[in-house]
Amino acid sequence: MTEPVSSGPTPAKRPSAMPTTPGMRWVLGAIAIVVLSLLFGVWGAWQLFAPGSGNPQRQLSDQAAQIEALQQQVATLTRSDQISREANREVQGTLAERDEEIAALRADVAFYERFVGSTAQRRGLTVHELRLQPRTDQGWHYTATLTQSLNRDAASTGEMRLAIEGTRDGRLETLDWADLRQSENAQGIEFSFKYFQQVEGDIVLPAGFQPLRVTVRLAPQRGSAVERAFSWADVTPRSAPDA
Repeated sequence: MTEPVSSGPTPAKRPSAMPTTPGMRWVLGAIAIVVLSLLFGVWGAWQLFAPGSGNPQRQLSDQAAQIEALQQQVATLTRSDQISREANREVQGTLAERDEEIAALRADVAFYERFVGSTAQRRGLTVHELRLQPRTDQGWHYTATLTQSLNRDAASTGEMRLAIEGTRDGRLETLDWADLRQSENAQGIEFSFKYFQQVEGDIVLPAGFQPLRVTVRLAPQRGSAVERAFSWADVTPRSAPDA
């Protein structure tokens, strides 16, 4: 019996798989390592520069900002403390000045009460107080307080002069009004008051003169002259030269 002959095309044979050699496996492994290295590098860079809370770069930036804010706060507080200290010193100085003014006013009130009070003892023309303040090495400014309460209906009028006793070159010497004013025709300082008056002016002492005592002489237009002597140390500041 004859076998039938096939008239169709003969099916093609499938190619067999490419054989894997050791060299090919090494290349594939190297490629995988490179890819993994790149992926790891990208991940590390993202961790370093990403704005996450655990990012060291972000933490450093935040800490630097905090330090700058704290430094600014310290500078502000320091300046505020300086301003407070300066203001406190000014207040203390003002209070000291006010205390001195109050003490002076109280002394004035006590003086007025003793002088014009109902129980005050009446006295004639006199020198109540004398003060000398240094102006230059030889120049001095004097302030004399004159009072009278005996005759309150009439004014006391006249002239006042000073004289100073002291030593120069080991010898006693008295400087009269003309010497102190450095003028031969120096006129006395006029006064005119009912109760009290402060008379003031300037005098000059010669170089090398050591003052010891000051005498104030009042020459009223009516009545006898009045004199009162003061120790130089009692009428000058303790820190003044030759005081």
